[in-house]
Amino acid sequence: MKRAATVERTTKETKIELTIDLDGTGVISTATGVGFLDHMLELFAKHGGFDLKVQADGDLHVDSHHTTEDVGICLGEAVARALGDKQGIRRYGSVTLPMDETLVTTAVDLGGRAYFEFRVDLPAEKIGDFDSELVREFCHAFAQNAHCNLHVLQHHGRNTHHIAEAIFKSLARALRMACEIDPRQTGVPSTKGTL
Repeated sequence: MKRAATVERTTKETKIELTIDLDGTGVISTATGVGFLDHMLELFAKHGGFDLKVQADGDLHVDSHHTTEDVGICLGEAVARALGDKQGIRRYGSVTLPMDETLVTTAVDLGGRAYFEFRVDLPAEKIGDFDSELVREFCHAFAQNAHCNLHVLQHHGRNTHHIAEAIFKSLARALRMACEIDPRQTGVPSTKGTL
């Protein structure tokens, strides 16, 4: 069964169409109007092995907040839909990822309950013209809408670009691990019998 989904979201602030294939090869097409976000989505797709297509038109005359947050919402929704009933998945994924002087651990539980922990210090307010605080907003929106536990922990790091990149890469690799089909798993990985 193909594990893919498309989400369309239209508000007064943004219009987004996002498609993900969890069992892809990292093929990416993204046009959000936010250069740094496009770069992070490219990393996410490549390191997750996800095929990802994102088209977003947002109120960039205001700033990048609504576009970034709403793409996170759509990505979370698409992942949740693509997982379906979660039969046979590993459920958990955790990756500690180095990026030059930076080290970040990201852990994911696709157990159906949203929880978000973000222990990260982004020293610069901007990465180019991108507000660095939007990294947190994106991750929070994703966790809420994917209905997952998401914990992001920065062990050390000084360069804000490197820290953001380590977060997106480690999120992708942890999510890839959690989404993988476990050949030893029958049904859903829960004693409750449902996720």
